[in-house]
Amino acid sequence: MTVLVCSDLDRTLIYSQAAFALDGPDETMPRLLCVEFYQGAPLSYMTEPSARTLEALSTAATFVPTTTRTPEQYRRVHLLEKPPAYAICANGGHLLVDGDDDPDWAEAVRNRVADGCAPLAEVQHHLAQSSGEFVLKRRTASGLFAYTVIDRAALPPGWVEDLTGWCAERGWRTSLQGRKVYCLPACLTKAAAAGEIARRTGASTTLAAGDSLLDIELLDAADLSIRPAHGELHDTGWTSPRTAVTAARGIAAGQEIAEWLLERATEP
Repeated sequence: MTVLVCSDLDRTLIYSQAAFALDGPDETMPRLLCVEFYQGAPLSYMTEPSARTLEALSTAATFVPTTTRTPEQYRRVHLLEKPPAYAICANGGHLLVDGDDDPDWAEAVRNRVADGCAPLAEVQHHLAQSSGEFVLKRRTASGLFAYTVIDRAALPPGWVEDLTGWCAERGWRTSLQGRKVYCLPACLTKAAAAGEIARRTGASTTLAAGDSLLDIELLDAADLSIRPAHGELHDTGWTSPRTAVTAARGIAAGQEIAEWLLERATEP
C-alpha cells in the first residue's frame, strides 16, 4: 500500500515566532529547529521532535509539502535532509517534481483558471481601489492570484467580508491568514494537485493537514485529515467527520500533527 501525505506548511507544520503560542516559564520551552531564513534572518521553526517525525514520515509514505507559497518562497524552507520528490505550491498552481516545475500541469491550471473566473487584473484593480492605509503591501503570486499584507489592528470592520462577496461573484475566494489576505480563483485548489500526485504514485490512501479555508478541499478529499486548534478553520468552527483536531495550539500543534500523520501512515 502506498500512502500519500499532503500537508500545509505555515501554521500547520512550521511557525514564525509570532505564531508559537508557547506558554509557561522559559526553562520549560522546547528546543526549536530553524527551517527557513529570509533575507539572512531566521523566520520559520518547528520543534526538534517534529523534524525527526517528518524524516520518519518521508520514509514511510510519499510526503508532499502542500502550500500557497510560490515555488520561490517554498524553496527557502528545508523540512527534510533530502527534499521531497513532490511539492505543491501556489495553492495547486505549481506541481514540483524533484524540485522542478511540471510545465504540463502549470499550463493546464492556467487554462482552467482563464476559463473559470474573472481575470487577475480585475481583482488587482479592485484591491487597489478598496484598500486604505491598513494595507501595507499588495502582491501577486505566479501570475495566478493576489494577496495583501495588512495591519490587523487597523483593519476596518467588514472589509474582508465585503471583499469576499465581491470575489465570489467573479469566481474568486478569499482567505485571511495572519497578516495576509489572499484572493484566489475558486478553481485553484491544492486538492486537484494532490489528486494528480495520487494518480502518479498509485496511492491507496491519502492523509492531509491544514489550517486555513484554502485547505478545506484538501482535507475533504483525503481519507483522513487533521487541523490545528488555531487558525482560520478553527476560528470559523469548521469540522468534518474525517478531520481530527489537535489538542495543542501553535508550534506544539505542529508537532502533534506530524506525530498523528506518522501514526496513521504506518498503521497496518
